[in-house]
Amino acid sequence: MQDLGKKISTPEWRRRNSMAEDKIPLLKPYKMGKFHLSHRIVLAPLTRLRSYGNVPQPHAILYYSQRTTKGGLLIAEATGISDTAQGYPSTPGIWTKEQVEAWKPIVEAVHDKGGIFFCQIWHVGRVSSYGYQPNGQAPISSTDKLVPPHTYPDGTVQKYSPPRRLRTEEIPLIVNDFRLAARNAIEAGFDGVEIHGAHGYLLEQFMKDGVNDRTDQYGGSLENRCRFALEVVETIVKEIGAEHVGVRLSPFADYMTCRDSNPDQLGLYLVQSLSKHDILYCHMVEPRMLTVEGKAEIPRGLLLMRKSFNGTFIAAGGYDRDEGNKVVEEGYTDLVAYGRIFLANPDLPKRFEFNAPLNKCNRHTFYIPDSVVGYTDYPFLS
Repeated sequence: MQDLGKKISTPEWRRRNSMAEDKIPLLKPYKMGKFHLSHRIVLAPLTRLRSYGNVPQPHAILYYSQRTTKGGLLIAEATGISDTAQGYPSTPGIWTKEQVEAWKPIVEAVHDKGGIFFCQIWHVGRVSSYGYQPNGQAPISSTDKLVPPHTYPDGTVQKYSPPRRLRTEEIPLIVNDFRLAARNAIEAGFDGVEIHGAHGYLLEQFMKDGVNDRTDQYGGSLENRCRFALEVVETIVKEIGAEHVGVRLSPFADYMTCRDSNPDQLGLYLVQSLSKHDILYCHMVEPRMLTVEGKAEIPRGLLLMRKSFNGTFIAAGGYDRDEGNKVVEEGYTDLVAYGRIFLANPDLPKRFEFNAPLNKCNRHTFYIPDSVVGYTDYPFLS
């Protein structure tokens, strides 16, 4: 695997730090473990539904390389760990040799431009239906409670199939699927993996008491509910090394009716537990935005968690240029992840540098299967 951190000598690193003193906070360099980042702007993982047959496609080479800067961190779209992990059309996987080989030129393109690339690995759990599952079986989860139908902005209604509660003895098999996916990501050339423990998917279905109704060692107490996720982390750390592992969490969210009665306690317990494994970073989603006097404001609810984590901290949650600069300058977070505005502005770091106008994203083309429209056709600064 390519070690980008070894390419920059100590004198060169000091020179760059000196040159960066007058830059805005988001554009100042940062050392994340062994990786030397040239700025604090992270490409958030964005589901794009353009990996036909669950295999990454050549058009992703252009998509990711467009958003790559030397020393910039990118997190790939959520990538399935197994044939039971799927719940959406045309999402990529990393459990077969074909998928691993298809990822290699995409990762190489990012590395050729000097980027650092992590693969987000996930399992959707009950956010699925029979049609996405092998042999039409029931989706798996911590519970047998059904996800209610979800209505998208265009009026489309997504219905889900009743899940099957995982038996206690089956859980180590899923942990092993995560391990193999992490190993495959390294084989594909990724610099590391981000374990998807957010947004109502399988790991969060175990973590949150609004969904988890188990009575075995994976249910009930906070420690029991987090056991599965932490076993996944521990197993992957042993497989590829803590310096190649990040985790994404969203304790305050209620995606897919996955909510917790005490999100502050949940988030704090998780970051303290993750610190014991010395993982590289924690990627945390902010609480839901508030509207104050007609303006959306980020609640800034992550400070205690940030202080309790001993690695790199990444905050996500609707930040713009000014808010991003503010939270980095104040030490609220080390890095800021940008999603939709990075999608619509593939040269986002340059636009932030010059405080240039931003392209607006087109929500109607987020998930269409086109290999260009809404994908690689957003304009750059001239």
